[in-house]
Amino acid sequence: MPLTSDPPIEKETVRTPPHDGPGFAELTVVPLRHPLRWVAVAATAVLLAQFLNGLITNPGWEWDVFAQFFTTETILKAVWVTLQLTFYGTVLGFALGIVLAFMRLSASPFLRAVAYAYIWAFRSIPLIVQLLFWFNLAYLYKELQFGIPFGPGFLSFDTMNLVGAMSAAVLGLALHQAAYAAEIVRGGVLAVDSGQLEAAAALGIPRLRQLRRIVLPQAMRSILPNAANEIISLFKGTSIVSVMAIGELFYQVQVVYGRNGRVVPLLMVATVWYILLTTVLSVLQYYVERHYAKGTVR
Repeated sequence: MPLTSDPPIEKETVRTPPHDGPGFAELTVVPLRHPLRWVAVAATAVLLAQFLNGLITNPGWEWDVFAQFFTTETILKAVWVTLQLTFYGTVLGFALGIVLAFMRLSASPFLRAVAYAYIWAFRSIPLIVQLLFWFNLAYLYKELQFGIPFGPGFLSFDTMNLVGAMSAAVLGLALHQAAYAAEIVRGGVLAVDSGQLEAAAALGIPRLRQLRRIVLPQAMRSILPNAANEIISLFKGTSIVSVMAIGELFYQVQVVYGRNGRVVPLLMVATVWYILLTTVLSVLQYYVERHYAKGTVR
């Protein structure tokens, strides 16, 4: 006998349609039609086919001349010089950029001011002007002295052979790249939740280890896409050092077509090399991003 006077609860029964009658399984799902999408695909395919047909059939491209010079020793050496400039400019630029980024994030007003002034100056002055200044350092300062400020010098040396063309190019590219790298790194660090640092500090983790093991691995997810864009831009931007008569890819192409007059095929040689190497950098970017994206949902 129940302890309360409430009436007993009856179970509800769910009526389902008979198996031989109309049910949800018999409904036909019709996908949404996108006729304009197929029109766009067809138009793109036609334009691409016309472009490829022009590349193949137009004699003005002179693909025989392109094949003749694409893998010559002169061009391959120029590609190697371009890769060297990109590598040194990237490594030195991002090394200095990381330091500048943390200077801007520091609690010291002096360090923040110095970092901001550097970034402001090197982002304001065109890269070609910076390169020419470093290349003509001997014209501005015939010798450098070390000694008492505004007083006598104890050690001096000539600047005529201090900075060569290659050194000036690497120095100019690295210092210019550092200004942009600093802002990329600073933005990535700011994207990390401040609660991560508070939790690490509560656990007694040293400051340097917090940055190395907690902040930077998470910041890399925001840093990598922009950093990869900067590296690719630097790779293509090395062509600007041609004003210093350095034998990089674009300069050597100019030298060759200046001699034989085959401008278009030689420009295509440089273009295809830039496309191939940029594709390699893009593939590396994909795998590095996937490594730092472990445990996240894209």
